[in-house]
Amino acid sequence: MRLILSIVLSLSLTATFAQSSGPVWTSNLMEAVDRSISEKKPLLLFFTGSDWCGWCKKLQAEVFLKPEFDVWAKKNVILVELDFPRRTALSSELQQQNAELQQMFQVRGYPTIWLVNPTRQDSNVNFAKLGSTGFVAGGPVAWIATADQILLQAR
Repeated sequence: MRLILSIVLSLSLTATFAQSSGPVWTSNLMEAVDRSISEKKPLLLFFTGSDWCGWCKKLQAEVFLKPEFDVWAKKNVILVELDFPRRTALSSELQQQNAELQQMFQVRGYPTIWLVNPTRQDSNVNFAKLGSTGFVAGGPVAWIATADQILLQAR
């Protein structure tokens, strides 16, 4: 019994550690803008339907949850998830924030990813659009190559 308990506890701790070491996404745009400006990294805005969009789930599984993406993201961008779920309730503030950004970036389908550089003047935030993408076949290597091309063109 102790052996089983020990194994279960060990697996539980490993799973918790593995989850915490992956990419760190935020849904708080203003927090992300502040980090983006201070760290001099663009924002990666991920427009998703987390609980219903098949291509969003595929992008997560094949790219965003891979170690290669985690390494790339930590070095290159600040991650922002802008979710439009159907079965999960979001706060009214988060719904409003996400809807305003959806309209601003003219998002018509999911997943849509925008790479942008924010600037702040007083309480106003402006976004310089660097480029957009979505699902890219070929796993993290292909997706990262597409994102790197967008970032290179913006320099």
